[in-house]
Amino acid sequence: MAPRPFVVLGLQQVAIGGEDKRALAALWVDLLGLLKVGEYKSAAENVDEDILRLGSGPASVEVDLMQPLDPNAHPRVSTPALNHIGLWVDDLRAAVAWLERQGVRFTPGGIRKGASGHDVCFIHPKPDENSKYSGEGVLIELVQAPPEIRAALSGKGSEI
Repeated sequence: MAPRPFVVLGLQQVAIGGEDKRALAALWVDLLGLLKVGEYKSAAENVDEDILRLGSGPASVEVDLMQPLDPNAHPRVSTPALNHIGLWVDDLRAAVAWLERQGVRFTPGGIRKGASGHDVCFIHPKPDENSKYSGEGVLIELVQAPPEIRAALSGKGSEI
């Protein structure tokens, strides 16, 4: 296997879906005390989400509470309830290119701007006949770490 040209620096986010994000917010904001820092809506992604922050500084983790704009449309952001996890990577383009060569399946859409404004790309939760690697049931978002995150988390990457 060719050397990996990128490093996973840390957990960027956890996205949780439900039919009504108010029920999720009652737990995550009202009872657990996470801070709401933003909102995001996208008809193309069928999502209405609240963006929360857990912790502070560069190691803080985003917690997204998501509900579908249309419960009958796809994608179904409320199923499964643990919609996806996001990982900071130091070089998203190199990561995607290398992982594709290794046989990782990505969702349609390629690299694009995510809800928080960072470039993102998603590893598909299921393999197919052309790609033998996937999230094995979990949607995984790779997120381009901005310079301040790369500086703060460098040397703390994981070996995957």
